[in-house]
Amino acid sequence: MTVPTRAVAAQPVKLLALGDSLTAGYGLPEPQGFTRQLEKALAAKGYSVTVVNAGVSGDTTAGGRARLDWALADKPDAAIVELGANDMLRGLDPGQARANLDAILKTLKERKVPTLLAGMFASPSLGKPYTDSFNAIYPDLAKTYDVPLYPFFLDGVALQQALIQPDGLHPNAQGVAVIVERILPSVTALLDSLPQIQKTTEKTGG
Repeated sequence: MTVPTRAVAAQPVKLLALGDSLTAGYGLPEPQGFTRQLEKALAAKGYSVTVVNAGVSGDTTAGGRARLDWALADKPDAAIVELGANDMLRGLDPGQARANLDAILKTLKERKVPTLLAGMFASPSLGKPYTDSFNAIYPDLAKTYDVPLYPFFLDGVALQQALIQPDGLHPNAQGVAVIVERILPSVTALLDSLPQIQKTTEKTGG
């Protein structure tokens, strides 16, 4: 009897999650944060993956760029880049955010680290010129560097009060679960592109 094919790796894959408080798991016990919930969801799908939490609360794209070399010291097999929310919340120049993300993606490409870019949308309260400029960053860079784009990291969670912590900004444990569920297909597609991941067909007696 043959059961459905699933992805397995000869050894655990190291997935770097470079981000801000949304990656770090701000306000949550460690097991409820994004990286641990993602790791658990991947394990349930048969992937042996260590998700490295390189999220720093309050970090901007400039902060992520500054510590990228440090984050790459562990030699990850793949990466998720989730940065830009704090640039937007502070009303920082979208041109600078673009330049920082461009530099991050350029470095990851040079190091041959397959990357999933997680996008962010600007608040409409910042005005159309700002939101248009900011929102264009992610699809433009994904096209430039030929990397997959997950358009909005907070998809399904933003503005949903039941899924947000009392600060009105950060997802609670249930919100993180929604994020993980929605981004999971993009993450598994990234992992399936790695040479370490081998498609095998498991057979059982019968």
